[in-house]
Amino acid sequence: MAIQPKPGILSISPYTPGKTARGGTITPLKLSSNENPFGASPAALAAYKEAAAELHRYPDGGASALREAIGQTHGIPAQRIVCGAGSDELIGLLVHAYAGLGDEVLYSAHGFLMYSIYAKGCGATPITAAEKNLTADVDALLEAVTERTRILFLANPNNPTGSYLGKAELARLRKGLREDIILAIDAAYAEYPGADAEDYSCGQELVESTENTVMLRTFSKIYGLGGIRLGWMYGPEAIIDVMNRVRSPFNVNSPAQAAGIAAVKDTQWVAQQKHRNNESLKALAFELAALGYEVHPSVANFVLIGCGSPENAERLVTALAARHIYVRDVKAYGLHDCVRITVGTPAENEKLLAAIKEITV
Repeated sequence: MAIQPKPGILSISPYTPGKTARGGTITPLKLSSNENPFGASPAALAAYKEAAAELHRYPDGGASALREAIGQTHGIPAQRIVCGAGSDELIGLLVHAYAGLGDEVLYSAHGFLMYSIYAKGCGATPITAAEKNLTADVDALLEAVTERTRILFLANPNNPTGSYLGKAELARLRKGLREDIILAIDAAYAEYPGADAEDYSCGQELVESTENTVMLRTFSKIYGLGGIRLGWMYGPEAIIDVMNRVRSPFNVNSPAQAAGIAAVKDTQWVAQQKHRNNESLKALAFELAALGYEVHPSVANFVLIGCGSPENAERLVTALAARHIYVRDVKAYGLHDCVRITVGTPAENEKLLAAIKEITV
């Protein structure tokens, strides 16, 4: 008899990252992975380089200095923070610790693909709830809860739609859940919402007022540190204790910790990136709408556009790739007629728009 993995694993479709081309003489324009096109803070880059002198030493297993820096910046206790190799690792550890065979992991229809992947990997069943206007629907989520529900993931803002739930709706969702269900608020894009989203909340207040809510954050987006894989979770002490029991002892490497400390302290850089992104987002959305695309509202660093049909969406992705411009098809999210485009620098956005005009003429 052939060796078999745990139930659910062979039903996983591996996660496919945003495409780009490597090598050759032409520098590609990558707008497929929601990266910060301006890169990381100079302070973070300097700290990363300095850490190279100590690569023969094991990192701080508890990421103590990094947790202290995060805590000071966000006004939260360091002992209720756990760090990981990207927030992805922490999502996986949370599912591993609290869900298994016969359990259910719930999320909205167009939520992050990794929720399903991690659930299946642990033998749990991923369950989706319908969205309303490409936005998580609190009533639909609550209706989808069963006695087997263990974790509800809410990406807020959501990728790939760019939509979000306001503070009041977040609170209503938490209030409607049983006490034995963890509400995991995935706030990877929490730094981006601006004045147009005054009711936005990353969920920090729910972590502080309940014993069954966690907030996940990342350094991969506004901080421009996707290459070092760094994220963190804020939660009740009991859940953080469990996370520290199941994580690897040295799961965050030393250069990542050093860069993260410098990055989170450079609040002026973060504010500058937020302003740059939000101004470019508005301009890009306006131009895409003028070209006839359905532009869905976004408070993140990307925009989701409707192309009218799956064929049109595929044609746009393929034609842009032929011009060495890479955007993201979102068929895996069930959005077959849409394309997701990361906000680039002003020059990159101009290059993108010029190419789209050529394609649509």
